[in-house]
Amino acid sequence: MIQRKNILAPFLLLVIATTVLVGFIQKPKSKPTLYIIGDSTVRNTGEGFGGWGSYMAELLDTTKISVSNQAMAGRSTRTFIKEDRWNKVLVTLKKGDFVIMQFGHNEGSVPDTSKAGYRGVLRGTGPETKELTWKNGEKEEVHTYGWYLRKFVQEAKAKGATPIIASMIPRNQWKDGKVMLANKDFGKWAAEVAQSEKVLFIDLNKITADKYNQMGLEQVKALFPTDHTHTSPDGARLNAASVVEGLKMNKKHPLNKYVKKA
Repeated sequence: MIQRKNILAPFLLLVIATTVLVGFIQKPKSKPTLYIIGDSTVRNTGEGFGGWGSYMAELLDTTKISVSNQAMAGRSTRTFIKEDRWNKVLVTLKKGDFVIMQFGHNEGSVPDTSKAGYRGVLRGTGPETKELTWKNGEKEEVHTYGWYLRKFVQEAKAKGATPIIASMIPRNQWKDGKVMLANKDFGKWAAEVAQSEKVLFIDLNKITADKYNQMGLEQVKALFPTDHTHTSPDGARLNAASVVEGLKMNKKHPLNKYVKKA
């Protein structure tokens, strides 16, 4: 009996030591994720079209970071929240992740209970609200464009993620030989929220507009298959490259370390 104990003792010590060692070994750290939220200019699955968010993975080192394009066609800041699409992002959002947001194309209508007003928001960045009562008696408080952007930013920060605001891509609309900018409304308001919340602002509207101006009207026209808003895959890749260019303007931003070397 004494001999059996002596034989088992080294084995038991080895089991105990192994258990302790495993307890100290940390689990492999999961990759951060870049979440992208927005409208059809960010994610477009229609044949012959493309949204820039769908091509960001081509420009990033996906062995080190994952890309999740959660944008949805037809959505505004308001409806992206109202339809619980933002909550689905928040559920999986974790410390170390990133969120790029680009909205503005679908916010322009006056908010009301009509089909046209379903997506609309109040203009500006202030605290103004408008109460709507739907046919079923449900009440909805509509806010400004800036209010919705701040909600995205603040809730992303609360999860330990890094939010980034991008202005909307320019439409194929020209005036006096130059692409029309959104720097007096949605682009301006996006920049103001980014500044007040101290997060990176990527002026996607201007960066891409500068490229369009160099290309000229006829070349740019080829990037928009059917209308002045929705780009082809080539146009979407151009916009994705503009996002990375805007990112590189802030060399110290942590997302830069995941950008592929040229």
